[in-house]
Amino acid sequence: MLPAAKPMAFLSDIHGALGPLEAVLDELARRDVGDIYVAGDLLLGGDEPLAVWRRLQSVNARCTRGASDTALCMIDPATLAPADEQQRAAAERFVRTRTELGELVLASIRRLPERLRIPLIDGREMLMTHESPLGTGAELSHDLSDEELVELLDSDPADLFVVGSTHVPFQRALTGAHVINVGSVGQAAGGGVAHFTIVHPRLDGTEILQDFVTL
Repeated sequence: MLPAAKPMAFLSDIHGALGPLEAVLDELARRDVGDIYVAGDLLLGGDEPLAVWRRLQSVNARCTRGASDTALCMIDPATLAPADEQQRAAAERFVRTRTELGELVLASIRRLPERLRIPLIDGREMLMTHESPLGTGAELSHDLSDEELVELLDSDPADLFVVGSTHVPFQRALTGAHVINVGSVGQAAGGGVAHFTIVHPRLDGTEILQDFVTL
């Protein structure tokens, strides 16, 4: 993979919400940003998972697999045992999403990587994962201390870490690393907005802009 030299957009946690995704893609097109990366949790939760998948394919988005994506393609619905009405509703949505996507799309999701490394023109490296490099359940959230964030980076050699999962965007410069949580397109905390982050690689460093569109 050649070092990235053009602006890149990073999204996460679309959760099958086509309208917010379209709003973000329209804004990125307006800003002439065409390289799209998505840090997982692509399809489960919203009403248009197949349309979201097709839209991501249409813009050649490079995606990593999040926890809900893994569940969709790995968990047998027959093993679900909901204990209350809320869990039953979630199980029904899970089955409905799998049915709409079909086996070919589920197989494509299964092949998505859990991490994606992106070399930058200044010689540094970005790592995009859904959660921490440690894996499922270890989120890089805004309320953690610098020491806690460093521990969750698991001594990975990357310089910039792009994640989602918490639905709350933030960035933090640490000693030897920079954490960028890109928030959520489809399930932003508080609702009414869809988050995105634009990264401008440069020889003299990297510019990071975190923004949102109002829905």
